Formats: sequence, structure tokens, C-alpha cells
Amino acid sequence: MISIVIPVYNEAENMVLLHQKIREAMERIGEKYEIIFVDDGSTDTTVEKLRTLTGIKILILSMDFGQTSALDAGIHEAEGEIIITMDGDLQNDPADIPKLISKIREGYDVVSGWRQERNDSWGRRSLSRLANWLTAKMTGLYLHDSACALKAYRNEVVTSIHLYGEMHVFLPAFLYSRGAKVAEIPVIHHARKFGVSKHYFMKAVKDIFDLLTIKFLASLSGRPLIFFGGLGLGSFFLGVLTAAVAIYLKLEALRNFGQTPLPILSIFFVLSGILFFMLGFLAELILRIYFETNKKTPYIIREKIVT
Repeated sequence: MISIVIPVYNEAENMVLLHQKIREAMERIGEKYEIIFVDDGSTDTTVEKLRTLTGIKILILSMDFGQTSALDAGIHEAEGEIIITMDGDLQNDPADIPKLISKIREGYDVVSGWRQERNDSWGRRSLSRLANWLTAKMTGLYLHDSACALKAYRNEVVTSIHLYGEMHVFLPAFLYSRGAKVAEIPVIHHARKFGVSKHYFMKAVKDIFDLLTIKFLASLSGRPLIFFGGLGLGSFFLGVLTAAVAIYLKLEALRNFGQTPLPILSIFFVLSGILFFMLGFLAELILRIYFETNKKTPYIIREKIVT
């Protein structure tokens, strides 16, 4: 079965047409499917419009928790072996869904859409290029369009994790760091006809901070002591080196200890090294507790409807 997950927020004018286009695309390929709409606390008539549609699941979050939380709720509700994610603003074209499914079945775990002919403002395209470049540098996975919402995932790959912050933007890169096979294919991108864009400058800033989190989780979360321990060793080495220079200057009668800041720097670096080691041990402990006991999500599903 194929699961199509669509997070929506104040997209009332798009719901009926989007539902129709998804059903047309899925009926052409003749596979069993489910459509899951996740309303992220809409304040317009989006939920009322969704209630008029048939053959869908509706998850209604208790408030606006953000697109990532809405996606996480939908993904963990999905029953299909392949999960398709897309925006609810009709800029992604449901006609591309069969291409994503076909690519997944070539042996990939994640397939990301690439909006080659993008119908967005110059500012959004520029921010997207910056995000793509940073993602490639920090994770080793280069995608032309990491922010494209139209993606396909194997169920077992994506449901093994929970999403936080703006993590959905960099999900392929995060999964790639865990061994997933990732591909990218060109998809259609339409100009927005109804509603208002939910993207703004500060969201892009949040994305960058989340990318740093992804980098840490992807490469270091398994053994944070290695990361902090490395910083600790480096700082300790600088402390020893600084002390050696101070002693050399003293022995050569070039400078007394009180005439240079080197002794203070040496103590600072050594203490910093010890603190980094302590942080590493604490991070190891917190990580183990998290993985063993955390079963909570940062969102609340107020209501679930099957039409």
C-alpha cells in the first residue's frame, strides 16, 4: 500500500482540488493507497473542507505545532510500505507520485523531488541554494533541492525516528547518514494560486540551526563522548603546549611567568579540556536515557477522523 501524507495549515481553498488530483494520480497506477491529511491547527475552514472529502484520514492537531510535527504525526499514522510526503498548497503536482514510487522500487530508501523549474521568488530560491550547499558540506549528501516537500520514503526507514524543529527539510540527509540509499528526480512545481506562503526569513534561520543539529545527530549522536572527548584532548594539548612555551621563555630568561598571559591560558585550556570530557560523559548518559525511555512526541493529536 502507498500512504500519502499532507500536512496543511490554512489551505481551505486547495483541499478539494488537491484531493481530486491525488485520487486521479493513484487510480492511474491501480495500487491500494491511503491519503492522510494532518491539520496543524488551521484557523480557517480547512478542517470543514476536509470533512466533506471521502476516503481519507484526517489528523487534527490541538494547535499549530509546525510542519515538522504535522509530518511526524502523519508518517507514524501511515500503514503503507511506501510513504509519500507533499505540501498542501498545490505547488507539488500529484502526477509526479508514480515517478517517486517507481524510483523507490529501483532499490532506494528515499527519493527526493527536484523542482528544476521553480515557481518561487528570487529570495526563496537563493535561500534554498544556500541550504543545499550547507547540507552538502555538513552531511556529504548533495541534493539540488533539499527543501522540496515532495518526497518518498520506505516505511521502515522513516518511521524508526521522530522529527523535531524543522528537521523534515533535512530528513533525506539525516537518513543518508544512517545508511539509507537516496536518489533525486525532477518534479513539476506550480505557482501558488490560493492561500499565503508559510515560508519567511526567520524560518530559514531556524532551518540552519536545525541543520547543525542534524549534523551532530547524524555523525556524533551514537558516541558523543568521541566528539566532546576530541575537543577535550585538543584543548588539553593546547594547555600543555602553552605551558611548555611559558617554561621555555622562563628558562631562556626571555620572559617571566608574570610577564605573559601564557600561564593563565594554559590553565584555561587544561580546565576546558576537563570540562569537555565531563560534557561527553553527561551526553553519553543522557543519550542512553533518551533512547531507552523516550516515547513521547512534541505534539498532541486532538482528533482522528476516517471518512
